[in-house]
Amino acid sequence: MQRALLIALIFLLPASTLAASAPASFSVARSLLAASSSPGNAYRAGISVVITAPVAGDLSVTGGSVVTAAPVHGDELVLAGSISSRARVTGDVRFFGGRINIEEQVGGDIIAFGFSVHDSGRADGSVFIGAIDTSLTNGAIGPVTLYGNTVSLAGDFASDVTVITSGHLTLAASTTILGTLSYEAPEPATIPASATIIGGVKYTNASYLPDASTSRILALVSIGFFLFVRVLGALILAGLLAGLFPKLAEAIAERAYTKQPRAILLTMLLGFATLVATPILLILLSLTFVGIGLALLIFFLYALVAFLALLYAGIFLGSVFARRFARRDTMLWHDGVIGMLLLSLISLVPFIGLFAVLLLTTFSAGALLQLFFNFAFPREEQTPEML
Repeated sequence: MQRALLIALIFLLPASTLAASAPASFSVARSLLAASSSPGNAYRAGISVVITAPVAGDLSVTGGSVVTAAPVHGDELVLAGSISSRARVTGDVRFFGGRINIEEQVGGDIIAFGFSVHDSGRADGSVFIGAIDTSLTNGAIGPVTLYGNTVSLAGDFASDVTVITSGHLTLAASTTILGTLSYEAPEPATIPASATIIGGVKYTNASYLPDASTSRILALVSIGFFLFVRVLGALILAGLLAGLFPKLAEAIAERAYTKQPRAILLTMLLGFATLVATPILLILLSLTFVGIGLALLIFFLYALVAFLALLYAGIFLGSVFARRFARRDTMLWHDGVIGMLLLSLISLVPFIGLFAVLLLTTFSAGALLQLFFNFAFPREEQTPEML
């Protein structure tokens, strides 16, 4: 853990580290309390870091939770999950984290990115903040640029204020902006009558939600992507089943080629009855407390059989394709892929395609049930090899 923190700390080193006039100090620990002052630049890293002594140069910190409770006479760079700056910073501030809280004055610029940024100090330079929830409660001297969802302003601002929000902008009572307030938002900001804006207000209505036509395009793209992933997954599974268990696929194909039409019809009726009657049986079993466990077990078996029946319906088409065009009875993995692709294309045909898929699925379900039964209870004279 300490090695990882040290590597992260190295990335925070500015280019002027080697040129610092005073010696720099380095500290890495799981829980770090920096209670001694640093005459030069200071670099700290830890899961929990608390700075209680002044830093004469720049301060760079990385960690989970960082609290600076002593003045920093140079710049301050912090990368952490939670950041709390409780003392004055003479130089610039650059914060990157989750929750950021700046309580004291900053002599330079403020750059902060996080989930929530609250600045109750007053920056002498410019302010640039990007966060979901942003609030400035003590104004700023330099220009202010804010990006976020909800933005709150209060205090005296000596320059222009630019806000781009996807939610709402709120100004507190008696807020003063000597420059121009320019903001983009879905709805007008809440500006009280006591607020003073010398440079005027420039509002741009900007809705970040897609319009009707864009929503339809996104919906079509999402549906297309979902269908593509579903078909691709079915192709891969069918290829795996056909390649790993070719005997089972060949046995299902043999039942269609060697049996009489009456036997094929009975196989389809068996599969149809199983797919239709099992949900009714599950409902009846669920009505009793004792039958809930049995219903849950049967449900998993039913889902497995239905899923395999759909896959082997495509594999059966692949075996028909191989027998008809490749002139071979053996089953290969790419036959399953071709068959599932054909089944997917057939299902796109309105009404007729769905009916054909239903017939193939019921046949493969009935054939699977018969083969599993013969495998579990083989006859003495013949034990078919399916796997």
